[in-house]
Amino acid sequence: MKLIHLVLCFSALFGAQLACADATQYPLTIKSCNRDVTFNEAPKHAVSHDINMTQMMLTLGLKSRMAGYSGISGWKSVTPQMKAILEGLPELASKYPSVETLLNANVDFFFAGWDYGMRVGGDLTPQTLTPLGINVYELTESCAFVMKRPAASMQDTYNDLLNLGKIFDVQDRANTLIAQMQAKIADVQKTLPATKPRVFLYDSGEDRAMTSGKLGIPHALIEAAGGDDILSDIDASWTRINWETVVERNPQVIVIVDYSEVTAEQKQHFLETNPALQSVDAIKHKRFIVIPYVQATPGIDNVQAIETLANGFHAQ
Repeated sequence: MKLIHLVLCFSALFGAQLACADATQYPLTIKSCNRDVTFNEAPKHAVSHDINMTQMMLTLGLKSRMAGYSGISGWKSVTPQMKAILEGLPELASKYPSVETLLNANVDFFFAGWDYGMRVGGDLTPQTLTPLGINVYELTESCAFVMKRPAASMQDTYNDLLNLGKIFDVQDRANTLIAQMQAKIADVQKTLPATKPRVFLYDSGEDRAMTSGKLGIPHALIEAAGGDDILSDIDASWTRINWETVVERNPQVIVIVDYSEVTAEQKQHFLETNPALQSVDAIKHKRFIVIPYVQATPGIDNVQAIETLANGFHAQ
């Protein structure tokens, strides 16, 4: 039976570098940022925070192991496709859940990130939840807020999928998903030209720009799509910069993150009419690319972001 299992696994991952893993042996210890987290069994009442982490768990087929999700409807609109996937799963909080909310739902696992549902010194942290019997797994990209780490890469997302696979004993699903993502990105990169446009990601903000430095996943997306991130020397994740920096570095393309009450069209209008930005090449030539929030944050839709960015960067 084991031989048949392995044959099926390798067939499912034909052409990929990953193979099927053996079943999880509990207790299992997983590295989460700079902590070791031990699981005596697979979680049965998990909660994911934010749309990207919720999508990861649902794509891995973990809906039956979840008590609900949080942090989606209060910040962003949900597509009909995502709404269908979420059907039957309760949203425990439209923005941030409280400790009491998690306890009342008998939660035993919280998948969130720093600046994605948790903040240093806040009410919801591994330090506050672990003593209450709630194991916390931190989004890898977000670890930059609590420890020194290298520039963001797609490996951050793969790491989260692999760890979720181990925690919930669905390694084969995680491996297959990662292989599919890698194959799609490889296809995009086969046709990338040598020329790299200078790219700036604009999240929000008027007095100063909310954007991402090299520790945020947008940096990895821009680079993977054949762009030159103008903030690749900024040792920060999601951060704010002055408009003078944007003008000095003169991006040829601006990527707008679409979410919240301010629409992508309104953000573009602000950029186009901002007197301080009129010398910027991207503004002069109206070169804007819009990607939704779920694609601009670590998750399985990063592949779609890379495809969209590559098409936009290198359009003739």
